[in-house]
Amino acid sequence: MSSRRYRVGIVGASGFVGGELLRILLNHPNAEVTVATSREYKGEYVYRVHPHLRGKTMLRFVEPDIDKIANNCDIVFLAVPHGQSVNLTPKLLEVGLTVIDLSADFRLKDPEAYVKWYDWEKPHPYPDLLQKAVYGLPEIHREELRNAKLVAVPGCMATAGILSLLPLVKHKIIEFEKIVIDAKIGSSGAGAHAPKLDLHSFRTYVVRPYEVAEHRHIAEIEQELSLVAGEPVKVAFTPHAVDIVRGILATSHSWARGQVTEQMLWKAFRETYGNEPFIRIARDKAGLHRYPDVKYVIGSNYCDVGFEIDTRLGRIITFAAIDNLMKGAAGQAVQCFNIVIGVDERTGLDLTPIFPV
Repeated sequence: MSSRRYRVGIVGASGFVGGELLRILLNHPNAEVTVATSREYKGEYVYRVHPHLRGKTMLRFVEPDIDKIANNCDIVFLAVPHGQSVNLTPKLLEVGLTVIDLSADFRLKDPEAYVKWYDWEKPHPYPDLLQKAVYGLPEIHREELRNAKLVAVPGCMATAGILSLLPLVKHKIIEFEKIVIDAKIGSSGAGAHAPKLDLHSFRTYVVRPYEVAEHRHIAEIEQELSLVAGEPVKVAFTPHAVDIVRGILATSHSWARGQVTEQMLWKAFRETYGNEPFIRIARDKAGLHRYPDVKYVIGSNYCDVGFEIDTRLGRIITFAAIDNLMKGAAGQAVQCFNIVIGVDERTGLDLTPIFPV
């Protein structure tokens, strides 16, 4: 395993995801955080924006200057809003850096898809980079991630949705034209500069559906599941804002192609996830905690998955629970970083979930 330390920059380091990247990478044996950018807080100490990092670093935020980043970094994490990475990434690649992008700007392979799903006025201006970018879900693209130069980290709800369904699609257990995903997400998914409806007074005691029929993460979910299936997969997806800070629970409903038994599902899940370091199968017939629950993944890079069968209707219910800031963003980005540089992908991420929360 490599003992090399890579100089790492985090662009957009003042947000929730940037804070999580700093928390992980400041303790990572193969990373030296050399640049943390923020236009809003330039010149300020990192710990004054992320007080949980007090005593861990004396870094100050700087402007996102390409030359400064190029001279001080080997690998750059982009934790910027959608639509900004597309202007930064080509320049960073040109100067020889590896880019791990947590925005949506390089996730989709079809340039036209950005007009439909992200309201861009024109198709993606760098279709060649879309093809070179590796979708950063190790459970599907581990081999492609090795030595990748551009990683497109998946969306948080896309991650939960895909992982809840991957065993069923991979083993062709379900019909591919009739899949429904219901997702519940915590307030941190709205970011550090959340809109009015995500302020505490609006968010508390709420279970609020939004973007109920055309959520942009549908594009990622269909793209990746179709790739695994070798044929088109269609997904209906509806998210709900709920009164928690961290976490996503995806509950997926699909219909079996034929007779399905509990043993068949155990086999599919174990064959798909048996060797995955961050996937835990949560399905117990005894005890209080029989299915995945976000409460038991908080602060970790784990995704807990589970399943149940509705024999009356031939329906299969599957679950995935993640911390949206970890396996849904920063943790998954570091998992990809580990694979790219050739170290154990658990490095810096062997974090037990926090309980109680």
